[in-house]
Amino acid sequence: MKILRCKAICLAVVLGCFLPWAAGCGAADSAKEPVLEASAVENETVVSMEEGNGESDVDLPGTDVADASGEESAVVVDEEEVVVRVGAMKGPTTMGLVKLMEENEAGNCEGQYAFTMVTAADELTALVAGGKVDIALVPANVAAILYQKTAGAVSVIDINTLSVLYLVSADDGISSLADLKGRCVYLPGKGSTPEYALRYLLEQAGLFEEDVTLEFKSEATEVASILAENPEGVGLLPQPFATSALLQNDALSLVLDLGQAWQDYQDADNAGQLVTGVTIVRNDFLHAYQKQVDTFLKEHEASISFVKENPEESAVLIEKAQIVAKAAVAQKALPYCNIDFLSGDALKKALHGYLTVLYGQNPAAVGNALPDDAFYYIP
Repeated sequence: MKILRCKAICLAVVLGCFLPWAAGCGAADSAKEPVLEASAVENETVVSMEEGNGESDVDLPGTDVADASGEESAVVVDEEEVVVRVGAMKGPTTMGLVKLMEENEAGNCEGQYAFTMVTAADELTALVAGGKVDIALVPANVAAILYQKTAGAVSVIDINTLSVLYLVSADDGISSLADLKGRCVYLPGKGSTPEYALRYLLEQAGLFEEDVTLEFKSEATEVASILAENPEGVGLLPQPFATSALLQNDALSLVLDLGQAWQDYQDADNAGQLVTGVTIVRNDFLHAYQKQVDTFLKEHEASISFVKENPEESAVLIEKAQIVAKAAVAQKALPYCNIDFLSGDALKKALHGYLTVLYGQNPAAVGNALPDDAFYYIP
C-alpha cells in the first residue's frame, strides 16, 4: 500500500511538470480580468515533456489507495450505492455539466455523483493519479498523455467540447487564414495546443513560418489587453475569453473560427475535429462499475443537450457554479464554446484525427506516442 501511495504521489508530481502554463491560468487571470473568472482554459495546455519516450510502468492507483493522511479511500460494496466522483476544470468543458450538477444536488439523477472543480489541469491530473476521482473532464491532449504515462490505466469515454479557439480583431479585412500573410498574431502559451493548431492550419493554407509572425504571451488576458490597446492587431483567444474581450471593446469581432477552418481541411480519410475537452475514466473503476459509467454517459449527454438548447437558464447555472462570473457573459459565450457530446465510434474518429495532427506537430503533445485502440471506450 505504501508503494502504491508513493507511485501516486510521484505520478502527480511528474504530470504537474507537464502542465505549467495551464496551472498559471488560475487566480492571476481572474485578478486581471474583472468580468471573467473562468480561470483554466482546457485547450491551452503546455506540454514540455523532455524525458523518456512517453511510456511508464506506473499504474494509476485504484479507489483503495491510501490518501496522504494514511486513511483508506472508501470503497462501496453495494453497487446501487456507488457515488461516482467526477473531477473537472472551471471552463467550457464544465459548462455542459451544470444541469447534471443541479439535478444531482436535487437528488433527481439516476446515478449518484460527487463533483470537484479545480482551476488548473495539473490539479486535476493529480486527483486522477491519486485515485481521488473516478471520472475526469480534461484537455484532449492531456488524456493522451495520461494514457501513456499510466500504461493505459485510463480510457476516454466521450468528447464534451470541440473548438473554443477564435481569431479576434477589429480588422474586418481578415476573413481567411490567407489574410494573415504578413501579419502578427498574438497568442497565449508557447508550446501549447493552440499554437500547434494554428501552425497546422497555416501550413494547410500554404503559409510558412516567415509569412506570419507568432508573438506569444503568458496568458489569454494579456492577449486581450493588447487588443484593447491595438484593435487592429490579431489575437488568438479561447472562449469565454474571446467573448469577454468583445464585451469590453465593441470594435473587436470574431474574425475566424479555428474549428471551422480545421473542418475545411479535413477529408473522408482524416475526419478529425479540433477537440478541446474529453472525459476519461480510470479503468479499474470502469471494470468494477461499468453500469455507473454508462449511466454517467447517458446523463452527461442529457446535460449537454439541455445546456445547448437552453442557454439563458444554463448561463444562470454556470454563474451559480462559479465557472464564469456573470451569467450575461456565459450566455453570450455559450454558442461559441462548441459544447457537444460524441461517444463510441464518433468519439474515436474525431479524437484520433485530432491527436494525429498534434503528434505531427510535436509528439510530446500527446505523450510521445499515439494512443492505441484500447484508449477509446466503445460501449
